[in-house]
Amino acid sequence: MTNNAAVHTLHSAMRRALELAAQGPSTGVNPRVGCVIVNAEGDTLAEGWHRGAGSKHAEVDALSQLAPGAARGSTVVVTLEPCNHVGRTGPCAEALIEAGVARVVYSVTDSGERSCGGADRLRAAGVDVQGTLLVAEGEEFLGDWLVAARLGRPFVTLKWASSLDGRAAAADGSSRWITGGAARVDVHQRRGAAAAILVGTGTVLADDPALTARDADGALLKQQPVPVVLGRRPLPASTALINHPQSPLFFDGRDLPGVLADLHGRGLRSVFIEGGPTVASAFVAAGLVDEYLIYLAPTLIGGPRLALTDIGVAAIGEQRRLAILSLDRLGDDVLIVARPQTN
Repeated sequence: MTNNAAVHTLHSAMRRALELAAQGPSTGVNPRVGCVIVNAEGDTLAEGWHRGAGSKHAEVDALSQLAPGAARGSTVVVTLEPCNHVGRTGPCAEALIEAGVARVVYSVTDSGERSCGGADRLRAAGVDVQGTLLVAEGEEFLGDWLVAARLGRPFVTLKWASSLDGRAAAADGSSRWITGGAARVDVHQRRGAAAAILVGTGTVLADDPALTARDADGALLKQQPVPVVLGRRPLPASTALINHPQSPLFFDGRDLPGVLADLHGRGLRSVFIEGGPTVASAFVAAGLVDEYLIYLAPTLIGGPRLALTDIGVAAIGEQRRLAILSLDRLGDDVLIVARPQTN
């Protein structure tokens, strides 16, 4: 192949690997990984992806579809640097070396303390290794897992819905519905992709939410987030949470980093916060929010019920600047996706 053709083949294989990775479970301690094996002519020999804890890793899944020796001299394209540790399965780096592959191309460097080092192990065995191919796409796809691996806590998404003047409820506390149906469907899809959903006792007492993920017809989605409730106020025995498909977790909420560390220890790598202004503001003030989902409705409410309260900003120089990732119309509403600015 010409150099241009080889580059095109690698890019196409990596995009396919990302598609394969998306078939894996979006929750749990393991990352979603996809793998494509191609020969010298650029033909696909095998594909694989990781199906969850305890199952074959993507590289081994792809290799298992080939006859012994068929991968020798091939190029392995994988979304995450091959692991170099023994867990429930053996190290992928060793499996690739034993298979005799000539080259490994990966997108994202493995930042896990136990699993990293696969690239160095492969190079030491004489395998040609190239990293960071389509790294922006790879890191976006693996964003929650990368944060969990680096910080030892779940990726935190904070969501609120408000009027254009920043109110999350009317003066009497009523808030159903500020946004329209399209926005609510979007919220439920995002709930279904999260490992946990978090609120405060104030929200439970005021709204008695089910905290489930449902489709447009109200049916439960296949994947449900674990409900997490912060606060010290007692809840009625009849609260809707008792019927949730997942067992709720309760914390007093005084130690937010400790709560996140506990959730991480349970294998929950993403948290979707839907609490009221008190909980939302506490996470913002603590610098624990990785992504903001702000649903704006074209309406004005006025009054005291702001989406956020005190977040520790006493002067304009202390404001918390955000970088907007996307703006989308959802019916009459607008969804802003933003993340904290890093500089």
